[in-house]
Amino acid sequence: MIEAHSLTKRYGEHTAVDDLSFTVRPGVVTGFLGPNGAGKSTTMRMLLGLDAPTSGRAAVNGRKYAEHRAPLHEVGAMLEARAVHTGRSAYHHLLALAATTGISRRRVNEVIDLVGLSAVAGKRVGGFSLGMGQRLGIAGALLGDPATVILDEPVNGLDPEGILWIRNLLKGLAGEGRTVLVSSHLMSEMALTAEHLIVIGRGRLIADTSVAQFVARAAGDVVRVRTDESDRLRALLAGPDVTVAAQEAGVLQVTGLSSDRIGRLAAEHGVALAELTPQQASLEEAFMELTRDAVEYQAPDARLIGTGGKGLAA
Repeated sequence: MIEAHSLTKRYGEHTAVDDLSFTVRPGVVTGFLGPNGAGKSTTMRMLLGLDAPTSGRAAVNGRKYAEHRAPLHEVGAMLEARAVHTGRSAYHHLLALAATTGISRRRVNEVIDLVGLSAVAGKRVGGFSLGMGQRLGIAGALLGDPATVILDEPVNGLDPEGILWIRNLLKGLAGEGRTVLVSSHLMSEMALTAEHLIVIGRGRLIADTSVAQFVARAAGDVVRVRTDESDRLRALLAGPDVTVAAQEAGVLQVTGLSSDRIGRLAAEHGVALAELTPQQASLEEAFMELTRDAVEYQAPDARLIGTGGKGLAA
């Protein structure tokens, strides 16, 4: 289990992490999300004892990282995959890590096989592709067969086969009862991999919830309705907290009412419905909506570029 208690980190006048508290529980893949500059990397460094918090406390399995006698057996982490001696081979890089806590050569060979680097284990890391470097970083994180795994952008540079592999690996680790915390900018991948989300912005907690609840919170009640009596139904649905927009002939987009409520109103007034479909936002849409005010740098609307701010020509 990973616990953050009121973590705060200041660099001079800048507050990178601001009174942040959360718990990452074993048995599920937890996604750690936030815009650039949100404080994700600083938070993970504090969890691993690489940065000291200005105030607050971070604990892994009930202790500070530095208090574990054999930390590689407790916590496996990858924060920067390319932070390796480029003159060493993949095998000797992992062997050097293993020697620090008495891990066997046999385990080194096991993780090399596990991450698919057997064919290049004897090659120097300096010649590795980005994806190969990611696999080596993951091998280092798993070297001690840890109960807790923390990975920063593990799918970066991986091809589709590699992304599927890491997805199945993370789910497998969680299925074994391990604690798995993973950050990623690929929202589509997080939607397929994570069950729980911790979302931060400007160093503060925005959400600590399941993926389904996070998406539902952002989307609200949005329902697509198709009927030959759209004008009549629109009048029936009108209310102070309800928005009804015409999308096309005979199709309405209703916000503020559940599909059950719309269906009952239509039935009570004899309005036949050809379609009644709750609309589901994607994880990316939900993330963009809920972190809109936490983005560090705002770019201009791409539609206005080159138009003098007057919009695109008709």
